[in-house]
Amino acid sequence: MARYLLGRLGGILIVFFIVSVVIFLLMHAIPGGPYNEDKVPLSPEAKANYLRKYGLDRPLVEQYLLYMGNALRGDFGVPFQSPTETVTGLIGRTWPVSASLGMIALLVALPLGLLLGTLAAARQNTWIDYATSTTSTLGLTVPNFVVAVWLVLLFAVQLKWLPTGGWGQWYHYIMPVAALALAPMALTARYTRTSILEVARSDYIRTARAKGLSDQQIMTRHTLRNAMIPLLTILAPQIPNLITGTIFIESIFRVPGLGKFFVTSILGRDYPMIMALLLLVAVVWSLVYLITDILYVIVDPRVRLGKSKT
Repeated sequence: MARYLLGRLGGILIVFFIVSVVIFLLMHAIPGGPYNEDKVPLSPEAKANYLRKYGLDRPLVEQYLLYMGNALRGDFGVPFQSPTETVTGLIGRTWPVSASLGMIALLVALPLGLLLGTLAAARQNTWIDYATSTTSTLGLTVPNFVVAVWLVLLFAVQLKWLPTGGWGQWYHYIMPVAALALAPMALTARYTRTSILEVARSDYIRTARAKGLSDQQIMTRHTLRNAMIPLLTILAPQIPNLITGTIFIESIFRVPGLGKFFVTSILGRDYPMIMALLLLVAVVWSLVYLITDILYVIVDPRVRLGKSKT
């Protein structure tokens, strides 16, 4: 296990390097820059001073080495769109908001999805199964920003139970969490039902039933445990998407999170912010998949990391 973890951590560093090079080259390959005369009316002297201040007048290789050298020390520079604070400070101020919103959405979506999927599998071809399938289809096909608009129209405009947006009170979480949780809940319910039904047809389940185990014992000891492997693979990509910020949801509900900076940084050619955000996403994705591989071993001890089959 230790050897496997060290190898994966080394792989994360390689991914970090490759992503940084690709992002850096793509940013500078696009025509224009953060200080274009058609957008920011600057004199040539003022523009040259700004480029010199942020090191944008240097060769690309030198810019990259300078940036990465500082980044490895935790200094990601100063965002062009907010020059009074650092990139690290801006992310530290806004990411906890997005992460808390995303984690609450996951804590709501996963248990509900598991419950609905388990009930649908246990009551196959009943109204519970049909209702769960319908809800899952809607959750997977309707975009979350459309769900957010529906929630605003219903609970804020028509019923006037909740404010249209804002942040700072517990009730500000309700509609954003509901909009974010619907899709992962639907995905969890759908794959939980499919996995349980597939495992239920296995020989060892029939053997357990022949030994006299109750349906509850079979479900808790055998079916759910073996159905978790494909679920982990499906659900892992949901985590980085939620905890790194959701642009549309945060914009609709005026959530002061990290999501909006993904757009404003690209539109404003905020090179330090773009690099930091995308590197953050790359690291989060890599760590999530590493944790998922470790969970495989916890859920199913037959899985052995870093060992080839003989």
